[in-house]
Amino acid sequence: MRLSRSLAAIPAVALVLAAAAQPAAAAGVSGAGMSLAWGIPFAGLLLSIAIMPLVAGHVWHHHYGKIAAGWGVLLVIPFAIVFGPQAAAGEVWHIVLQEYIPFIALLLALYVTGGGVLLKGALVGTPATNTALLAFGTVIASLMGTTGASMLLIRPVLRANAFRKRKTHTFVFFIFLVSNIGGSLTPLGDPPLYLGFLKGVSFFWTTTHLFSEFLTCAIILLAVYYVLDSLAWAREKPVVPDTGAREPLKVEGLVNLALIGVVVAMVLVQGYWRPGDAHLLGETIGIERLVGVAVFLAIAWVSMRLTGTELRVANGFAWGAILEVAKLFAAIFITMAPVLAILRAGSEGAAAPLVAMTTDAAGQPVPWVFFWLSGLLSSFLDNAPTYLVFFNLAGGDPGFLMTQGALTLAAISCGAVFMGANSYIGNAPNFMVKAIVEEYGERMPSFFGYCGWALVFLIPLFVLVTLIFF
Repeated sequence: MRLSRSLAAIPAVALVLAAAAQPAAAAGVSGAGMSLAWGIPFAGLLLSIAIMPLVAGHVWHHHYGKIAAGWGVLLVIPFAIVFGPQAAAGEVWHIVLQEYIPFIALLLALYVTGGGVLLKGALVGTPATNTALLAFGTVIASLMGTTGASMLLIRPVLRANAFRKRKTHTFVFFIFLVSNIGGSLTPLGDPPLYLGFLKGVSFFWTTTHLFSEFLTCAIILLAVYYVLDSLAWAREKPVVPDTGAREPLKVEGLVNLALIGVVVAMVLVQGYWRPGDAHLLGETIGIERLVGVAVFLAIAWVSMRLTGTELRVANGFAWGAILEVAKLFAAIFITMAPVLAILRAGSEGAAAPLVAMTTDAAGQPVPWVFFWLSGLLSSFLDNAPTYLVFFNLAGGDPGFLMTQGALTLAAISCGAVFMGANSYIGNAPNFMVKAIVEEYGERMPSFFGYCGWALVFLIPLFVLVTLIFF
């Protein structure tokens, strides 16, 4: 199995990197001395993702992993020349151990378990049904995470709309709502909020302080979607299929719902349980994170063992989507590291003019600037570390930020979560949904095409959110 071979290679590669990195892994490289030129490989990777499927689709679909790896090499080799091979290996090992392996293990668990839940019955993609599905996914995303909700519902949405001709807008709004905005009410919903929780933000702070912003965005987007889908339905005049019309709705693969619950519980446990640190070949990592990785991998294995092949075939389950995410995000994590380091350097880094915009002449934070800067950067950088950058720029004191600085923290939180929907790479579920939809043979907008949808429907909404709340 291609996925198994690819994922199995990760620990071996990581060990090689770790062996080379031992003396330098803890030192790190400051972003204060870096120029913006270090961001060229990341920009090149983004342009490859955006342009190559349009101009060289056959090459991209057969070699995207090699192309992504090539951009990673174009960063690592100059980095090794300038800072030394040990420093380069140390940085890559740090990213692999601390960020990539926990990230892909969690996604794998949710992908496999979500793909083992089959919703059967008379589910027909009318405008009312589709809006209800999107609303349901938006609500549960804060309980089981945007990734969990997306993996659970995208296949039922695909099957419900199989007879429709005009349905691309449904998948785009699915990403807007279920894969992003729906995760804004708890730390379980989206990785940025979970990092805030780990930094000391109380569990229900986001529930109470982001609820109005969440509700505003959800209601407006659902209303706009219902109008769009109703217009598409009227223009299309589809023939509603009779197949399954008398079959009641039922869920198969209930064991996978229980396993999704275990995944969510393990994520929550990692926020409270602190058994100490482990030292792996020069890198220090919390034991709870290693246990989490082991649990997530075990859950994926158990799900595959307990779910019948017939169910997964009926659900259209395949490994291609998670394999694509695993390859591309490995390169994304590595190539975006210098960009994040420059941002973390604050006023001492090459991004100092951006950092200066976050405070006024009196040195006070400007919430709407935090909203837009954290949001626009989260659109193309991973939104979780971007959240941390601005959390620290705002002072990094959770006690202050939850009280006197509540408006600033709300702006950072909303920016990171909401604007992760602006591009396919702003949040991992976005790309997974795109890949699954395309596996089903359905069309999705190109990278720039999707950004165009966001420009038309999301940016005006975020301007409204700014005027009302920030």
